[in-house]
Amino acid sequence: MRLQALRIPPCLRGAYQELPAAQTFDLWVEAGDVISISPSTEPARGTLLSGLVDAHVHLDKSYTVGAAGAAQGDLASAIARCAANRLTWTPADLRLRMSRALEDAWACGTRAMRTHIDWVGDDMPAALRVFEQLREQWRGRIELQMAALVPLELWGNAASAERIAGQVAVTAAGGTSALGAFVYRHAGLQEKLEALFDVAQRHYLPLDIHVDEGLSPDACGLQTVAGIALARGWQGRIVCSHACSLSVQPADVAHRTLQACRAAGIHLVTLPTTNLYLQGDWEGTPVERGITRVREAAALGMAPCIATDNVADPFFPYGSYDLVETFGLAVQVAHLAPVHDWLSAITVAPASAMGLQWDGRIREGSPADLVCLAASDNHALLTPTGRRRAVIRKGQLI
Repeated sequence: MRLQALRIPPCLRGAYQELPAAQTFDLWVEAGDVISISPSTEPARGTLLSGLVDAHVHLDKSYTVGAAGAAQGDLASAIARCAANRLTWTPADLRLRMSRALEDAWACGTRAMRTHIDWVGDDMPAALRVFEQLREQWRGRIELQMAALVPLELWGNAASAERIAGQVAVTAAGGTSALGAFVYRHAGLQEKLEALFDVAQRHYLPLDIHVDEGLSPDACGLQTVAGIALARGWQGRIVCSHACSLSVQPADVAHRTLQACRAAGIHLVTLPTTNLYLQGDWEGTPVERGITRVREAAALGMAPCIATDNVADPFFPYGSYDLVETFGLAVQVAHLAPVHDWLSAITVAPASAMGLQWDGRIREGSPADLVCLAASDNHALLTPTGRRRAVIRKGQLI
């Protein structure tokens, strides 16, 4: 297959980074790999991305808004609605909804996803078995990873922590799995996070934490996670998502936290759809929106990720698994420009955060798992026409 006159964003190039004059490229794809890349003299016909990587989703909650209802800007209400609805989940129901989500993501060009699975007690959740079955079914199409979303208090119970981590470690034998928690203004935060780090290090499992998902300036979960990681010398194995409180903290406080995160090798994930929906005032037009400081993080040398989070559930009653659409929203609300410089946030950066074998850079010899967007320039990328795409997997159009 020959692909002609396509723009490859510099942040996705595994070659030709030093050739600013080369704006478009011709590629030859054969036997599932990119065989050759050469500069083209023709005007751009589109934009080429590597397969999309979604570092933070909730497959088990997907498409439950009809039964559970929407929370309308109230995180506590969303949690309560989901908890009540979770009692009705069955393996058949979970499989149907999670499969629908994967089909959506596959059609949009996603090659890897990490889903958080609610794990509210000692017992293994039904969603975990369904996840393991779907991981095998989808192997070779979408690489699936799992993070156990466990109440922080459970990690403070030694018996519960060991039982849960042991079960996650067994799941990790089939692919990457992580330990996680919801962290927001907890009493005894330092001690509880230390307990989580203890069990993660004993089982050598990465951490993936929902942190500071609110607009309280005194929230210090992210800072505490970074401090523990640095004190233990455990860098590069931690993902932290949300970090909404950074947006309302004084700039110097946020800067110090981000510096610690960079030193600790923390991967930061912003989730624009859910945070815009749940954060800020619902009595009037919201001013505070909860998008974390991704531009400041990037200026410090971090590589922020943009991810889907919730789809059609109490936390976000709209949306889809089209990561390009979510990216477009992030570009607008966080003023990410130029647009092409940020496409690594849905490709290269999450590939690193998830520890994928392919870093997502397009080079000779890289997998031909590609997304060809119709957009031929930065501005067209956010239009419906520009988001039209051809998805190529293993060198074949799907």
